[in-house]
Amino acid sequence: MILTTALIMFVVLIITLLLGLPIAISIGISSILAILPSLAFDNTLVTGAQRIFSGISSFTLIAIPFFILAGNIMNQGGIAKKLVAFAQSLTGKVPGSLMQTNVLANMMFGAISGSATAACAAMGGILLPMEEEEGYDKKLGAAVNIASAPTGLLIPPTNAFIVYSLVSGGTSVAALFMAGYLPGILWGLGCMILTLYLCKKRGMKSTNSFRLKLILVTFLDALPALALIIIVIGGIIKGIFTPTEGSIVAVVYTLILSMVFYRSLKLKELIKIFAESAKITGIIIFLIGVSTIMSWVLAFTGVPQAISGLILGLTENKYLILLLINILLLFIGTFMDVTPAILIFTPIFLPIVKSFGMSPVHFGVILIFNLCIGNITPPVGNTLFIGARVGKLKIEDVIGELLRYYIVIIGVLMLVTYIPALSLYLPTLGGFIK
Repeated sequence: MILTTALIMFVVLIITLLLGLPIAISIGISSILAILPSLAFDNTLVTGAQRIFSGISSFTLIAIPFFILAGNIMNQGGIAKKLVAFAQSLTGKVPGSLMQTNVLANMMFGAISGSATAACAAMGGILLPMEEEEGYDKKLGAAVNIASAPTGLLIPPTNAFIVYSLVSGGTSVAALFMAGYLPGILWGLGCMILTLYLCKKRGMKSTNSFRLKLILVTFLDALPALALIIIVIGGIIKGIFTPTEGSIVAVVYTLILSMVFYRSLKLKELIKIFAESAKITGIIIFLIGVSTIMSWVLAFTGVPQAISGLILGLTENKYLILLLINILLLFIGTFMDVTPAILIFTPIFLPIVKSFGMSPVHFGVILIFNLCIGNITPPVGNTLFIGARVGKLKIEDVIGELLRYYIVIIGVLMLVTYIPALSLYLPTLGGFIK
């Protein structure tokens, strides 16, 4: 039964994806067809509908539409240029300074917007034309933008950790937020070091100058935007408000910032922003709902236990198990988006790592780190496609340059996997993990 269910689900999922169906529809169809041999047709449909509604009936999920809305307001409200100016002042005369600026700006804007694709599009749209004017390598510039964009999915606030908290049985969102900081910064730092090496090797110089006054001026200009992270994360950590309440605070703050302080957003533009945010929210919530069906089907038929038994049967060495899980997650990330992958594979792998004492917080960071890499790899890497389009290049033109960044980023993943303190130090310091 287990083998039949897994086989039906996997084959139908692959076929429907190849036919071009949206991933949410593919997940729903494959889940329903997989459970049909075990339940009557009517019972299968009723159970599927029940699981969708139970999956989205969570107070925690209310935070997602508000964080999406806050990110869209920031994106449309001219915040990106403030962050780019500040990041550029920090890089000074460093070789390839505009590319280094791109990495820093992606880290800051990604953290504020909570979206790798938004960061990639916004920062690439501003910096890549500037790099072209300065004579930078066009392919390398696009690769730097793509490789550093997902850092914002690790540096909070981020919806990925909220979804993981829900499906992992209530892991502290505040602890997960704190845990994402160091891994996200290390990812960005790895990209900066490699970019510095490549730019030096290719003789790329900077025309910028390092001026303390400019840093101070651009910092003060960008400070209100950067303060969003401090206000939201600080409020959640200090217990002033919950993550859901924090998301509402983020929306109110970004509205005031964009419409009153910077005056870069007009009232009539809000309708479009609300509509776009509602559309994205609908897609994510529907994904969560249908992914809940798949998670239930897997649990009902015992697939997670079978996979757990198979992996633990191969080896009891936790380091080898973690390596195997990383390889599987890297593969999964190449063809599945972050949200459905979290919902489907957390119930499969979390019990395995908990069996040898790994913290759910540490595993959450490893899981999302892996899936973020999938966001910039073919064949379904949304950030990869957007980055190539913004850079006016073909995917195959960028992949050659990205290969070096993949190696560095996977190296950082291994550090995060095998050095738990990189994820757990800050949550422990904050008292969220004992």
